Amino acid sequence: MTKPEFRMTKKEPLYDLEDRTAAFGASVIQFAKRIPVSAVNAPIIDQLVRAATSVGANYGEADDAESRKDFRHKIGICRKESKEAKHWLRMIAASEESLKDEARILYKEAMELNLIFGAIRRNTPTE
Repeated sequence: MTKPEFRMTKKEPLYDLEDRTAAFGASVIQFAKRIPVSAVNAPIIDQLVRAATSVGANYGEADDAESRKDFRHKIGICRKESKEAKHWLRMIAASEESLKDEARILYKEAMELNLIFGAIRRNTPTE
């Protein structure tokens, strides 16, 4: 997984969430391709990829929100999807011991995104 690009000026954000969420989704896709397909893993893989790629898609929607209320709602969806991705990563780690370390790295990124989206939502005024 690529690290977010850090910038030196105070005017620019420390990282670009659009790029970061896209990188997270892409990393999960590459990870999912390495998971052995079985009756147990197949539905987990599907759910993991859907949740992880949804984070970036919903962030794009939030970025184009029509109101603050709409923005908060869509950021809340990003938060929920990142939390769901964490769950499915835990399930893969339980199912495939050999992938536990890689799942842990992705879990950490999902956790960080979840915390970021939670903070954005809490700090966005409702009106």
